[in-house]
Amino acid sequence: MENQPNTLGSLFKDAGDYIETRIDLLKLKAIDKSSDVASSVVTGLTTLLFGCFALLILNIGLALWIGDLLGKDYLGFFVIAGFYILLALLLHIFRNTWIKGPVTTIIIKKLLK
Repeated sequence: MENQPNTLGSLFKDAGDYIETRIDLLKLKAIDKSSDVASSVVTGLTTLLFGCFALLILNIGLALWIGDLLGKDYLGFFVIAGFYILLALLLHIFRNTWIKGPVTTIIIKKLLK
């Protein structure tokens, strides 16, 4: 019977160590998931930024070319603007299907990975 208090104390100490270890593990998993999502966002935004620059230059060249075909440079810019207005309307109409759903799925997959 003398060893029982020692065993009980040891059991509580081990349980405390186990809980502390579990908390540390959860913190590390949260940091891992956060850093994975953050690095994916930074990579995606960097790629998007360079893509936007390329698209901007391409659009200016296309607008000038269309304007040359139509006889007035500004008409080419109006055609390109009309195209983007139409694209914006389509994206607004189908935003849940084309944007919200896939983005939500990607984020959930990243977090559950």
